[in-house]
Amino acid sequence: MLSFLKYDIPYELDSPERTVFHGEIIREKVFLRRLYREWYDVLLKRKPQLPTGKVIEVGSGGGFLKELDPDVLCADVLDLPSNDLTFSALDMPFDNNEISSIFMIDTFHHIPDAGRFLSEVSRVLKKDGLLIMIEPANSLWGRFIYKNFHHEPFDVDGNWTIPSSGPLSGANGALPWIVFERDSDVFNSKFPNLKLHHLNYHTPFRYLLSGGVSFKSLVPGFSYGFFKLADKCLSGISKQMSMFVTIVIRKV
Repeated sequence: MLSFLKYDIPYELDSPERTVFHGEIIREKVFLRRLYREWYDVLLKRKPQLPTGKVIEVGSGGGFLKELDPDVLCADVLDLPSNDLTFSALDMPFDNNEISSIFMIDTFHHIPDAGRFLSEVSRVLKKDGLLIMIEPANSLWGRFIYKNFHHEPFDVDGNWTIPSSGPLSGANGALPWIVFERDSDVFNSKFPNLKLHHLNYHTPFRYLLSGGVSFKSLVPGFSYGFFKLADKCLSGISKQMSMFVTIVIRKV
C-alpha cells in the first residue's frame, strides 16, 4: 500500500497505548467496525446453546465485544483500561470447568506456547464449552499477503512455540494451521477431550479493503454489503482465496 495511506502511530507495537489507539481506529472506521461486528456474531449467535457460565474474550485488545454483550468478560495480557481481567493465557485465573466459552480474534497466533494454552483451555472449559478463534488462514492467498505485506512472521515449518518477544510482536501467523491441521494427530492425542467442531475459511478481501488498524480504509463504509457478498462468493469457490479461518473447538 502507498505510504500516504498508512497511519502515523506514535506508540511502540507492544505498548498498551498502541492497542488503545487500535481500538479508536476500529470504532472510527465504519467498514472495519462492521467486519468486527460480523466476527463477534460468531460467538453471540452460539451463546444461547452454550452451557451456563462465564464467557471470556482473551486478547480483547481494542475490540468492542463488551458493548454488544456486557456479560462477556474482556481479558488481555496488556493492562488496558477496557479490561475486566488482566492475565496471561498460559495461566488463567479460573477454577476447573468454570468457563462456558473462550473467544479470540487474532490472538492464538501470538500465544508463545500453544500446548500450554490448550492445557489451560482443557482445564477451565465446561463440558460442551467452546473455544472460538478467528485467525490468519494458511491458504494460497493468505500466505501471499501475510508473507509479503504483513510485519508478523508466517512460518509453516514452525512448531507449537514462538519467541515471546512481546504480546503483539511475538507471533507466527501459521500457528493455527500448524496445530489444528498440520499436526492434527498430535492435537487429538494430547487433548482427547478437545474436538475440532468447526473449521471455516473466509474473508479474502474485506480486511485488506478496510485498511485494518495500520492503514486508512480503501473503500467507503456503505460498500460493505457489496464486498461481503463478493467475499462469500470467492471463498465459496475455493478456501485458497481466504485470508482468515474460524476454528471452533468443543470440550467433550
